[in-house]
Amino acid sequence: MTSTDPGRTPHPTENPFTTLPDPQIWGPVRALPSALLGGALVSYRTLISPLYGQVCRFFPSCSAYALEAVQVHGAVRGSWLAARRLGRCHPWTDGGVDPVPPGRRIWPEGRHPRIIELNHPPIPPDLPEEQ
Repeated sequence: MTSTDPGRTPHPTENPFTTLPDPQIWGPVRALPSALLGGALVSYRTLISPLYGQVCRFFPSCSAYALEAVQVHGAVRGSWLAARRLGRCHPWTDGGVDPVPPGRRIWPEGRHPRIIELNHPPIPPDLPEEQ
């Protein structure tokens, strides 16, 4: 399988800017609902999320996942992905790394949303075990 197969969750070390076939740069009308919802999510992350502290079982946190999903997939599909993620976040889950699946949106050069870079930090290789 390649990183452009639909329905495939990319490995955390893959390029976070991988897109599905036929990517598009969104015009202002198509991007407006995502921008409005993204603004609400940024407000939540700035005002309310710090009150909870680091309690999320997943990486990225649910609010960061939602923000990236809305930025990459749009308001409707991004909200659906965020709701599914919130449904998986409960005390009986193991958590772990849960990246947003790749989408078809691309951004002009130098205009990538900061949340994508924050959600996909470089992962250093494992150190060899000492014997």
